[in-house]
Amino acid sequence: MRVCSTPESLRLNNVLNQGGRWIRGKLKNIRKPSRPQVGVDSSPVTEEPQSQSSEDEDSLDDSLTFEELLEQSLYEASLVLINRENQLFGKETDHEVQKCHTEEIERLSAERRALEKKIQQTLQQSLTLRPEEVADEKAVQTLTMALKSAVKAIYQEELQDLQRKQLKSRTPSNWKELHDSTLRDLVESRMDNPSVTPTGQPGQSSIQLDVQGMGRQLKEDLLLVVNVLKSCYPPEANICQFYAWLYHQNLSARLSKIVDFVLDDKDCTFILRWVNEYYPGILKKPELAKEIDSAALGQLLPKDLLDNLEEQYLTTQETELSVYLNNALEEERKKLTKGEQPPTEDGCFTSPLARDVIPIINGMVTVAETVTGSQQKAQRITRQLTDMLQRFKAFQDDIIKQNSKPHVKATLGCVEQFRDILQRKSHLFQADVQENCLTILSDMRQSARTCLLSSVHKSLKPQYQKLGTGDWLKKKKSVFEKLLSSLENSIQDLEGLAPSCYQWVIGDLHLEVTQEYVKRLLRGEVKLKDREHQQRAFDAVMDNAESLHKLFTSMGSQEEWLKEILTNMAEVLKLQDVPALQMQIVSLGHAYPDLSEKHVSALLKLKSNISKEDRHKVKATLSDTRKESSKGAEFRPFFSKVVVK
Repeated sequence: MRVCSTPESLRLNNVLNQGGRWIRGKLKNIRKPSRPQVGVDSSPVTEEPQSQSSEDEDSLDDSLTFEELLEQSLYEASLVLINRENQLFGKETDHEVQKCHTEEIERLSAERRALEKKIQQTLQQSLTLRPEEVADEKAVQTLTMALKSAVKAIYQEELQDLQRKQLKSRTPSNWKELHDSTLRDLVESRMDNPSVTPTGQPGQSSIQLDVQGMGRQLKEDLLLVVNVLKSCYPPEANICQFYAWLYHQNLSARLSKIVDFVLDDKDCTFILRWVNEYYPGILKKPELAKEIDSAALGQLLPKDLLDNLEEQYLTTQETELSVYLNNALEEERKKLTKGEQPPTEDGCFTSPLARDVIPIINGMVTVAETVTGSQQKAQRITRQLTDMLQRFKAFQDDIIKQNSKPHVKATLGCVEQFRDILQRKSHLFQADVQENCLTILSDMRQSARTCLLSSVHKSLKPQYQKLGTGDWLKKKKSVFEKLLSSLENSIQDLEGLAPSCYQWVIGDLHLEVTQEYVKRLLRGEVKLKDREHQQRAFDAVMDNAESLHKLFTSMGSQEEWLKEILTNMAEVLKLQDVPALQMQIVSLGHAYPDLSEKHVSALLKLKSNISKEDRHKVKATLSDTRKESSKGAEFRPFFSKVVVK
């Protein structure tokens, strides 16, 4: 006879699932025993339970007393009690049973209490196997046989409880709750008194040793559950996840109590590392990860407690980094005050500032990311770098005022190193910090470049003044050779720069000398009256462009494009036909969009034989083509820095 319909049995199964559950399944049908002596089916719950039979009863050894069964097989002992219970209550009402079988009921209750106690004791012994005993087959077999029998008895009793509840007779045993509470108490006891002695490092606090001990106990026990105890439960019990949940809740409660107190910085860091690194690392072990859903366990600490710990840690790290940065910069200032020259490496002036600071920043942020479990939070500690670089800039300003070129070169090397880490390792910094720091460093770069190149331009000024004049055209080689000679001598002042700095500084000098050359030429001090003079000017500019290119490339400049500007301008000086001039100017204007009409007018005015009307045609053609061409293309600015009156 069917005891309940399918929907009702599912409802009962859902009731069983409340709280810490270890039995998972769907109960489709529960059948009332057809005979009083038949035991409840102990096979795992399936979608379609098999019909119950008397196989379990028939397999019992009738020669053993209940007490003997209690020592040999908890499962068989439970079957005996269930059969006796079914026999007692199978044909008579509860009232009749209470009236006529009082002694038998008391005996049954006493034996059920004894069985329950024995099952509880077996559960309490679940984790007694030491790691070294896992390889001992006999020890493992002794533990698993007893535990399997206890688990099977609990499972059988749960099915019997369903029948009791459905018949609304007899009090349920609720051994599932007993199982869960026993394991919960077991975990509590294990964490109270870890059997694993922590191998603490010198200087570790009692808090660190306690947490380390609990962590090792947790790891050892969960490995035992996965490798040994799992086999004692049906798959639907999901026992590995249940144990993990118990340990997670227990450890969470203990850590919450610990962090309720004011922790020193070392303990704060340790707890954070435990929460974000060590504990997740345990659950990620391959043996555990395949059995335990760590994400389902949730955070080990509540958000408010975790936030407080992170705030304490990050504030401390910010302060420590700020102090370090200030001390490092102050050391450099002291050296300058004492008049010490910066050290050299491979002939280059260097400063230890960036070399010392950068690894500290990288290390602290990397560790902070591990401790907090968040790159975004770890970036916070580098906020102090902006203020430090502002002070570094003020320090550089003092150096420039003193005109200490060795120190300028040394600090410029630091600037390049700081720029490199900000661009190459942007993950270490918040976006606004990175942007502000790069702006400061760009200003410092410009200041150092101006300081180093201003003296070079000053020494070249006498030679600059002769460019684009009659003397330049008549004695083209001697005038320009003096410029090259002075330039070569002046470039020696840039020695001592780090290679990366030297390359872009020499490139900037190459650009500025070329711009100065064009500016002098466009002043119009020389008038090219005819084809002959224009050819001579063409030859001079072409020769100068080649000589300037050779000098700077030999010095390390990579700005080869500057030569083309001079050669293109030389072509304009040589051409006689207006259409050819129009094409050449359009080509030049297309390559360099910052070429203005003023520049074109100044260049064409050098050719005295071109009428005003023809000059207007050339400029109009350039203007028209620019209107038709697409805007926004990238280009290297050149003419925008060449001022034409």
